[in-house]
Amino acid sequence: MNRRFLWVILLIVISLILGFYVGKYYRITGLQHKILRSGQNKINETLDIISRNYVDTVDISRLSESAVNKIISELDPHSYYVPASETESAHEDLEDSFSGIGIQFNMPFDTILVISVISGGPAEKAGLMPFDRIITVNDSVVAGREISTTKIMRMLRGPKDSKVRLGIQRGNAEKLTEFELTRGDIPNYSVDVSYKMTDDIGYIKITKFSRSTYREFLTSIAKLKQEGAKGFIVDLRDNPGGYMESAINVINEFLPKGRLIVYMEGHTYSRTDSYSNGKGTCQDVPLVVLINELSGSASEIFSGAIQDNDRGTIIGRRSYGKGLVQTKLDLSDKSEIFLTIARYYTPSGRCIQKEYELGKSEEYSHDLNIRFMHGEFYSADSIKMNESLEFKTSGGRTVYGGGGIMPDIFIPRDTIGITSYYVSIVETGVLYQFSLTYSDKNYDRLNSFGDYHELYEYLKQQPLIDEFADFAASKGIKKRPTLINISKKLIETQLHAFIVRNFFDYEGFYPIILKDDQTIKTAIEVISEGKWKPDVSRSYGTSQNDESLYSVEFSGNTFRKMLYAENVTGTLNNEPCKR
Repeated sequence: MNRRFLWVILLIVISLILGFYVGKYYRITGLQHKILRSGQNKINETLDIISRNYVDTVDISRLSESAVNKIISELDPHSYYVPASETESAHEDLEDSFSGIGIQFNMPFDTILVISVISGGPAEKAGLMPFDRIITVNDSVVAGREISTTKIMRMLRGPKDSKVRLGIQRGNAEKLTEFELTRGDIPNYSVDVSYKMTDDIGYIKITKFSRSTYREFLTSIAKLKQEGAKGFIVDLRDNPGGYMESAINVINEFLPKGRLIVYMEGHTYSRTDSYSNGKGTCQDVPLVVLINELSGSASEIFSGAIQDNDRGTIIGRRSYGKGLVQTKLDLSDKSEIFLTIARYYTPSGRCIQKEYELGKSEEYSHDLNIRFMHGEFYSADSIKMNESLEFKTSGGRTVYGGGGIMPDIFIPRDTIGITSYYVSIVETGVLYQFSLTYSDKNYDRLNSFGDYHELYEYLKQQPLIDEFADFAASKGIKKRPTLINISKKLIETQLHAFIVRNFFDYEGFYPIILKDDQTIKTAIEVISEGKWKPDVSRSYGTSQNDESLYSVEFSGNTFRKMLYAENVTGTLNNEPCKR
């Protein structure tokens, strides 16, 4: 009896203990659940209330998209949300290839004009030719309608091996010729061009860091070395960045073993360092890197690593100032969030991310405009670096963090030939429209030349300025003889370059558009005179240009217009679209 009583007492005690802990557990989890509902699930709860109680029928999916967008917009300027419908096109630009028909096109007059046909692509195999006009896509008429370039690109692209029918007008033919094309993989190049600028100096233009950049770069280097190049100019101007891994691989080609290239670190992201492995093919070659205010992210990793290791000379203007690292996070509906998880730091320890405030992306986007208004594009003296963020390169030179990479040699924007007439013809696209019209009108003659040199020499003998001025006047831009004469050389250079590009792509375009580029001239001079290796006895920022270039005033001109104030950037918004 006593033994049975003891067992009862023991069971009661165990039950009380279990009850205490179970109760505690449910109180805690209940509190957590309440916090979860009041915090993370508040959006879902609100949407559910709206769906069940709102006076009218609403699109909950649209409200949800808007809510996610709003949340992400409250973070840094480089975190962003991609709806499920846009994820494929969001990644396309940085991939090795995309699925399309293999043409470059433009829409100068509400008609899709084929500028070039990519060699070996579906369009070439089907028989399409440059300056064909695409009138219909499948059963839809696309000519003479206000259809956005983005929509046209979506119509022409599609899954590999899928088919698309095009109605083509060739020349003055009254009837359309129908072509059926099978979409295929189209290479997506990131190295626009590589060629020798002098007998022993090679030039490589990298427009972005995509998955294929490293492979393209190695091919370019090998070709230039075989042709006798012993020094290199790597042009990263207007390069917004891309894949960090691609940039690191290219940098590795220039550094000896064991040099720090970049490191990343964040609140929940432990420090990760990237070092050179000593297997690079260009560890000792003379090197100059070109940057400007539109060089960002991976371009800044590249130029920062070269500068901090005192490996080469950086020439141009202060870079954009993006030092934040994003990673892609997939959501359940196949939409994506690109979330900033870390900052990257150059080898000296500087973060070159410019200042920003959470949730104020619009103000952040005006930074370049502010820099222009302060005169930064025309004078190094107007740039005030944060002296509290002072760092040292491997050779002891002083560099600064907190806002882009400042070049070793500053080159102001070239303002020679810029007039209000020139700004008008570029901003309205008339200059580029004329190049297309002229190329189309004279296609047989212009297409007969064996190389771009012959075509260029021919164009220099033609009265293009007079024809162009008449064309511009027909588009509403009044003839201004005095201003046209001031801008004549600049206009002719761009007309020649655009027309040549229509027949010889970038291999003909860059040698013409860059022939008077002051930054290029300085780079060639630095390498030729053996001054490409940084002088560790001084800091960067020395100007190599005539002071008279700083004194030009542009009262009333906006920054948007001034984006066109330089020969090399005069091609903005005049790029053919690839599909």
